[in-house]
Amino acid sequence: MTTLHKILLVEDDEALGLAIEFSLRNEGYEVVRASSVKEAKHQFDQQPFDLAILDVGLPDGNGYDLCLHFKKLNDSSVIIFLTALDEEANVVMGLDIGGDDYITKPFRVKEFMSRVKVQLRKRGRVETSSITLVSENIKMDTNLVKAYKNQESIPLTNLEYKLLLTFMMNAHKALKRDDLLMKVSEGEDAFFDENTLSVYIKRLRAKVEDDPKNPEFIVTQRGLGYRWNKDVSRE
Repeated sequence: MTTLHKILLVEDDEALGLAIEFSLRNEGYEVVRASSVKEAKHQFDQQPFDLAILDVGLPDGNGYDLCLHFKKLNDSSVIIFLTALDEEANVVMGLDIGGDDYITKPFRVKEFMSRVKVQLRKRGRVETSSITLVSENIKMDTNLVKAYKNQESIPLTNLEYKLLLTFMMNAHKALKRDDLLMKVSEGEDAFFDENTLSVYIKRLRAKVEDDPKNPEFIVTQRGLGYRWNKDVSRE
């Protein structure tokens, strides 16, 4: 399953909206669907989204206006336009005002999902370069590439840092061992398997837990993998 991301889907065609929502949820995404500019603005103002998929033609306005509104509130918002209009001028307009991609109807579900994943990966790379994560007495400053416990710096290796970041970016989500291996070994030449992962989990627990033998932050999810068991806020 894909890492859980929250997506705002704005589509006034009920049948198409339901189909897209089903496909996104089937990939493991959390989806909030709106069918108008007014409803979309309300949802965006109430909660953060990792990605917004905007139909250009809406009953009370258009996706371009929504894009401008979202970008004004949060310049790092990731926007994919979805429309039947494939004229070059419309594509250029959408990208010029801050859109990240432009998908024309009809489209193949596989291609659509692929492009959604590309944009979320890009967002993840940007996001993790400039955020601060806080979970009780544990804090990560990704700008400084440092972690703290009770305001004191935690000495972490590169892999331990990646592992802690992965956990805190996916709080309360069960992470399979294979997924963790893939995330933390990306770009690493070192041999890395499940036994090595177990060692790193043990080391990380020793550094963040008050009682590593009875962990409260990194808990074992029986039959699945591991889970960060505390709330995480972003600053």
